[in-house]
Amino acid sequence: MKTWVDVLCIHYKNGHVKPLQILWNDNRRYTIDRITQVMPAASLKSGGIGLRYTCEIHSQIRHLYLEEGKWFVE
Repeated sequence: MKTWVDVLCIHYKNGHVKPLQILWNDNRRYTIDRITQVMPAASLKSGGIGLRYTCEIHSQIRHLYLEEGKWFVE
């Protein structure tokens, strides 16, 4: 299931985007400690395709997707 989220990011002049924090609907914020991989990929759990950011958040690995200008997590 897709969970649409707001994301604070840096947009670099070369076109790259670096997500910094994930913002949930209940105002919780999760700082992304590290991004280990960025690649085009399909979400096998919830469908859809986009740019997948493999993120480390509090020592846990999470996948954050950018699909048509919107962000979601599985």
